[in-house]
Amino acid sequence: MKAGQASVRSARTLFGSRAGSGATVPTVTYALIAVNVAVYILTAVQANGNFVDNYTGSLFQKWEMWPDGVAYNHQWVRLVTSAFLHYGPLHILLNMWALYVVGPGLERAMGWWRYLAVYLLAALGGSVATMLFAAPAGGSVGASGAIFGLFAAAWLLQRVTRMDTRPLTITIVVNFVFTFSIPQISKTGHVGGFVIGGLATVALLGWTTRAMSNSAMRKRTPGVQAASLAGILILLLGLTLFRAHQLATSPIVQGLGTTGAVVHSVDEPGENYSRVITAVEEAVDNRARAGISASERP
Repeated sequence: MKAGQASVRSARTLFGSRAGSGATVPTVTYALIAVNVAVYILTAVQANGNFVDNYTGSLFQKWEMWPDGVAYNHQWVRLVTSAFLHYGPLHILLNMWALYVVGPGLERAMGWWRYLAVYLLAALGGSVATMLFAAPAGGSVGASGAIFGLFAAAWLLQRVTRMDTRPLTITIVVNFVFTFSIPQISKTGHVGGFVIGGLATVALLGWTTRAMSNSAMRKRTPGVQAASLAGILILLLGLTLFRAHQLATSPIVQGLGTTGAVVHSVDEPGENYSRVITAVEEAVDNRARAGISASERP
């Protein structure tokens, strides 16, 4: 009897966790919402109680995603902390509502640590995409990259389980239409989060979209999944280091001397950009004058 019991395998979910082991209360989702709201309130308090223009506080300035700050000042923490900042009440309301809607089901299906890993990797993926493709002197904030990563995860989950993906597809398409229609929205953050969130979900599924195949299930052990997610993390960090080195060693930046290393302290949005542009223009003018002086020498 005991031998017979030992030979019976425990039931597993689509993501490899034991069936019935998932929490009924989406603790991680609620914790993420609480942290985002708490950070938003703190930034508003630092902005003299201004819940609309809450960007003037020190925490907001230190945490926003700013590629120049990462490259020149080695402020790597911005890659993650920016995902917990929001600009104004509408921004945080929309993001937290989306997290509240899509998060609980995913957390129950994936298990808490897989779900949290996808969320954080998607957030990081949005920041890395901003680092690679957005204006280096510009700033961006918000959990939208992570939310779009969860959209990708939910779509893949529906696809693998052969559910009707049309409603979610329409939702994703509408969100991308808004992304590319409104100038103030970070295109790179949303696309980067969506791509990395999807990639992390496929990694958790054993690098396949087949639901419960034997080969896929063998790759859906916690050890293999953690190794796959670690590989994605290493890729993102490598891309960040590459871009940071590229920015820090560009000819214009080298001509600025120490100017590029101190432009992170600002009072208003956009001041980073104007200061860097001014410094670059001065460097170019100085080089041009030096070239003229050299050409006039006998």
